Amino acid sequence: MTTLAETLVYYFSFPFVRYAMIVGILIALCSSLLGVTLVLKRFSYIGDGLSHVAFGAIAVATVLNLSNQTLLVLPVTVLAAVLLLKNGNRLRIRGDAAIAMLSVGALAFGYLLLNLFSKSGNISGDVCSTLFGATSILTLSKADVWISAVLSVSVIVIFTLFYHKIFAVTFDETFAKASGVRTELYNLMIAVIIAVIIVLSMNLVGSLLISALVIFPALSAMRVFRTFRAVTVFSAVLSVVCAAAGLLISILASTPVGSTIVAMDVAAFLVCLLIGRLKGVSA
Repeated sequence: MTTLAETLVYYFSFPFVRYAMIVGILIALCSSLLGVTLVLKRFSYIGDGLSHVAFGAIAVATVLNLSNQTLLVLPVTVLAAVLLLKNGNRLRIRGDAAIAMLSVGALAFGYLLLNLFSKSGNISGDVCSTLFGATSILTLSKADVWISAVLSVSVIVIFTLFYHKIFAVTFDETFAKASGVRTELYNLMIAVIIAVIIVLSMNLVGSLLISALVIFPALSAMRVFRTFRAVTVFSAVLSVVCAAAGLLISILASTPVGSTIVAMDVAAFLVCLLIGRLKGVSA
């Protein structure tokens, strides 16, 4: 009888499995880094809103038959993040309301475009795959892996270099501004990084599940640790473990990749919640 180790060795002999694991781990790591900041700034919903914008951009790219959809989806999502940050107050629309408007509008616009102009014979299947994730993470080319790797490493490097500024903006933006920190610039940087993460994550978990990838590791870490550094590090480690485990389970059990990874994140959150209760840590 074939052992589990032999089965895994067999699967990892295929390049597409190795590519999926590399990209999945990098995306999970990037997503968790900014998740803590978003939760603490009470701006968690931005991930969901931008993911719907990315869905609308994918619909446009599909209709235009673009071979590399990232070339359109990435700048559109980044622009949406900048507009949310810059124009929410100017238009006298609260942040959550602006995100909800953009989210619903982009989702409806994208679905309408696919129904009116798409040449695909399975529109419902295409939409479902984009929203909930599919096997696209298992069909990555070497070029896709390089693009994901470069973007992911860029996010990690930027977060590391500006860690102290991000920390200051996260906990006390007013004091940071009074201390000479250019808070608007760093808020803009955070928004752009989140947009990049959203675009990267769509291949892994689909647009509707991206928020879970960003938020759950942060919430789990907050149930166990109290300091920003400890929460960030544990969130990153937990996110990588859940992504790797979810990918392996989905390959071995033929389950949906995105849903399996999110299920692992939910299970990890419940475990951390129990540990936090036992330790007396409140978040």
